Amino acid sequence: MQAITNIPNWIAQWVPLWAIGPIFFFMVFIGLWLIKRVLYFYLSGLNHPSNYHWSGIAVRGAKRPLSLLIISISLLATEQLVKLYDETVSTWVTQINLVALLLAIVAVLVFADHFARMSITRIISKGSGLRSSGTLLRGLLRGTIIVIGVLIILSNIGISITPLVASLGIGSLAVALALQPTLENFFSGIQMLADKPIRVGDFIELDSGEQGFVEKIGWRSTWIKMLPNNIVIMPNSKLAQSKIINYYYPEKQLSVPVDLGVHYDSDLDHVEKVTLEVAKQVLKSHKWGIPEYDTFVIFTGFDNSSINLTVMLRAQEYFNRFFIRSEFIKALHKRFAQEGIVIPYPIQAINLHQEGSDDVLKSK
Repeated sequence: MQAITNIPNWIAQWVPLWAIGPIFFFMVFIGLWLIKRVLYFYLSGLNHPSNYHWSGIAVRGAKRPLSLLIISISLLATEQLVKLYDETVSTWVTQINLVALLLAIVAVLVFADHFARMSITRIISKGSGLRSSGTLLRGLLRGTIIVIGVLIILSNIGISITPLVASLGIGSLAVALALQPTLENFFSGIQMLADKPIRVGDFIELDSGEQGFVEKIGWRSTWIKMLPNNIVIMPNSKLAQSKIINYYYPEKQLSVPVDLGVHYDSDLDHVEKVTLEVAKQVLKSHKWGIPEYDTFVIFTGFDNSSINLTVMLRAQEYFNRFFIRSEFIKALHKRFAQEGIVIPYPIQAINLHQEGSDDVLKSK
């Protein structure tokens, strides 16, 4: 074996030739590892577990992959040193290069996995509808990254992946045909998570009449907690094709119309004035009212025994409307009694004169 020409003679005299490579590897590794430690010391704020900003996610996700990358760089540096040896050690150069390449690929895959999973956690922490499906999405992303990584690694170590990809394609087609209803529900769930027509915690009404809070949006079904405290489980495919009323979108505040009628002899201007005063007072005094809401009164028509009108109130959310309406009806009934405004009973009167029946009665 020839002497190493580019290494100082005193190193060659004191260190065996076979040990120069490992020593050089550890020197490069320790140097890069210390640089990493110093870098993360200055980035300690971004590396905090509670930091879910994109920069913090990138720094935290790169912590472990950087260790693998440091090993890869150390191996490549050692490879350059090994090339100074005889031709008989050229096989070591190829093996070191392959190991370094595989470590770099694994480092990139690990970083992608960490970054993707922490990104989902960040989105969930912002109150997204992914809260109930976060585990599923993290698992799907990890599985996808692992499959892609295995294919890349097999390709780099010289194994043809074309037959494997073809087999996976045929197998996936067979599985898709066998699990068509399940996959339909799955992709409907993904569509709802992306489009966000409903979110966890929203109060919704289905076209079949059921009302309830969205408890969970799963990979196969959505769970809706009904008012009687029971659960309706809807397949995602059916829910995606249904007409849904979301009482919490775009905001929770809700208009509360109240219909009533007054006597035909009533002064309608006075009725409007009194009704508005009561409505504004209720919205200001009730804990679930909206004081700044500009309430209004609309007269809607002539009924059999009354002139009808509608008063528009405003509640903080869907369930509050019952209490707002109840409080308003009690206050308005009391105020109408004080003002002498009559809410008539439903009466049907027979006008004998108009129908000509009075002449018949007189003849008898």
